[in-house]
Amino acid sequence: MKKYRLTYDEWKCITKKQQKIQFVSNDLFCGYIGVLEIEEVTEPQVWNFNGKERIVCDKGIKWISILPKNKYYCITAMLDSNDEVIVWYIDMIAGQGVEDDIPFFYDLYLDLIVYPDGTILTDDMDELEEALKSGDISKELFKLAIDTKEELENTLLSDIGSFERYTKELFDETII
Repeated sequence: MKKYRLTYDEWKCITKKQQKIQFVSNDLFCGYIGVLEIEEVTEPQVWNFNGKERIVCDKGIKWISILPKNKYYCITAMLDSNDEVIVWYIDMIAGQGVEDDIPFFYDLYLDLIVYPDGTILTDDMDELEEALKSGDISKELFKLAIDTKEELENTLLSDIGSFERYTKELFDETII
């Protein structure tokens, strides 16, 4: 399993950014929220969905990281320059922590990609299955990933309008 920090250091195309990460505990949420403002990139990153290109990493785009305490997922909402959601990327995770004041999580391979029209795509199921087959993860972690995905689909993601409002409320908590 890979360890990822909420600073998105693995995105080498981002050459200049501003970032704010804070712990939030209120009636709506308990955990870490990060806002990354992308200022410069070597090359924009484009995802295709239903024949339409979506730029997910470029100057002016913001990413909101939502890492709830004691949960097994991390949501990244990618917002355009008007703060409208382009896409949500949700990692299923095996655990989380803080190191050098930066929150991190252990990626459990399985992801959900959620579009503003309510479409939910499961991504990297093959990687999760391969990790189980090769012994990189246990049956318990495999089940945790599947159960977390299904829980998200049946709760937070069951009403896309509500999910978008939730995301924006959390974004408002941490505006840089």
